[in-house]
Parts: sequence; C-alpha cells; structure tokens
Amino acid sequence: MENKKAEDIVEIEDTRPEYLKKRVLVPSITGIIFLICGLFYAVHTVYYKSTDDAFIEGHVITVAPRVSGPVLHLNIEDNQDVKKGDLLLEIDPNDYQAKLRETKAKLEEAKAALVSADNQMTKSLSDLDFAKNDYERYSKMRDKGISSKQDYEASLNKLTAAEANNNSARARYDEIQSSIKRLEAEVEQDELNLSYTKIYAASDGKITNRSVEEGNYVQVAQPMFAIVPEKMWIVANFKETQLANMKPGQPVKIKIDTYGGKKFQGKVDSIQRSTGARASLFPPENAVGSYVKIVQRVPVKIVFTEDISKYNIVPGMSVVPEVKVK
Repeated sequence: MENKKAEDIVEIEDTRPEYLKKRVLVPSITGIIFLICGLFYAVHTVYYKSTDDAFIEGHVITVAPRVSGPVLHLNIEDNQDVKKGDLLLEIDPNDYQAKLRETKAKLEEAKAALVSADNQMTKSLSDLDFAKNDYERYSKMRDKGISSKQDYEASLNKLTAAEANNNSARARYDEIQSSIKRLEAEVEQDELNLSYTKIYAASDGKITNRSVEEGNYVQVAQPMFAIVPEKMWIVANFKETQLANMKPGQPVKIKIDTYGGKKFQGKVDSIQRSTGARASLFPPENAVGSYVKIVQRVPVKIVFTEDISKYNIVPGMSVVPEVKVK
C-alpha cells in the first residue's frame, strides 16, 4: 500500500501541466538576467562616472554702447554670423563731431594766448633785468655818497614792481599751459567718444538677443545684443562622491539631448576648486543647529576633442557626459 502511494505521487508529479513547469523556470531565468544586469551596472559605475546635471557653456559677449544717442545705421540681423572687426552699429555722430570742433577751437585759442603770454613774460624778464641793473648801480653810488636817497628808493621800487610783473606773467603763462594740457585731454576724449559711435565686432560669432532697432535712442551701458563665439564646452556638476578618480585628460563620451543618436568625443579639462554651492552668491552657512548633510556637486569643465562646427550646439543645451575614470 505504501509503495502504491509513492508510485501515485511520482506519477502525479510527472504529469504536471507544462505551464506549471515553466512558471518554475521563468523566475530563475529572470533572476539570472537581473543578476547579470546588476553586475554589469556595478562594474560600469566603477569605470565610468556620469551625470545628467550638465549643460553646454560658451562665451556670451554682451555689446553695449559707450556713448548715448540715436542709432543711425544697424548692420546686423537676428542670428547673423559676424567676423571680428565688422561694423555692427553706428550711433549718430553729429553731436560728438560738434563737441570735438568746439574743443579744438578752444585749444587753438589757448595756444594763441600762450604765445602772447610768452611774449609778455619775455618782456617782464627784460624789465626785471633792467631794474636789477639800475638798482645795483644806484646802490653802489649810494655807498660812495654820490647818489641821493630818493634815486636809490626809486630804483628799489622799480625792481620790486618788475619782480611782481614777472611773477604775474609767469603765473599767467603756467595757467595757459595747464589749460592747453586740459584741452588736449578733452580733444582726446572727444575723439574717443566720436570713435565710440561706431561699434565693431570684438570676436567671430553669431548675433543673439538683439533688442535694438535703427532709430532707437540708446544709453551708455544699455545691452543691445550679444555675440556668441563658436567655441563651446560643457560644465558637468558631478557629485562629490564621483570625483575620487576623476582627473584632467580623461576621455569623455558626450550625449547631447538634441542629437540623441550621436556620441560626441571629449575630455576632462579641469575641475573647479570649490563646490557649486560654495561658489554661489549666497553660500550656505553650515555652522547652524539645523544642519543636514547633503551630497555636494562640483563643476567639471569638459571640452570637445572633435569638430562640432557642423552641429547646432549652443549654450544652455542639456547633455549627459560619461567619464572613463579607470
């Protein structure tokens, strides 16, 4: 009886439906797949470090006028490519030309006055020499008793007046010289202001954020547009726990959201010597009772090692860099 029951049990186990047998095998295969994936991910995270807190950066040259006035000519359009030295914008120069002519006229008057003052100083020096000689002669004659006291005092008075006239003439000459130097400086400044009415491109790049139109009256330091050069790089904010083996020169694979199927090549250029929070305008104050430890992020500069000029890569784009650290 016992043998029969054992045989019945064996027979029941052998005749189980196929779907039950598969249900036993499926979890095992799935577990193995998850285990392999987990091991691959663990190994991958050891050799590669990645972050989605990364963005394209580039120089943005904001262009603002150094003089005020109405815009006379505007030679740019939105998103236009420009070369260094191109004339971008011209402010009406008439007021600055008139100011320059006025200052130059004052300078010429001052130079003419300087010639007159020089002649006056030369005459005063001659009068002073004559008065000195006259005084010395009467002084000697007085010592010998052949000159009257009245003649001696008259020569002394003439000497005193000649010295005063000479001092006055010299002061006038020095004053006009100072005026000439001041006016020459004003002429130089007026010439600079006139040159500032023409604004040239400081670098190759593309026009962006244009907010000025022909005829607008612009003020000093008023942003009108920006020039964005072609050179781009990446600022990736890695967690501090990812930086142990990260060094400049390590290769980087770069995925840009705009070009999802493309992997760009780059390398680590440098690592900032402070966390992003510490370098912010209002760094955190950690010496407080409510302190909570938060994993900090450190900006890492990554540069492209391939030509990206044919791609439309602009500052602000989101990227995902993957750095090979081992």
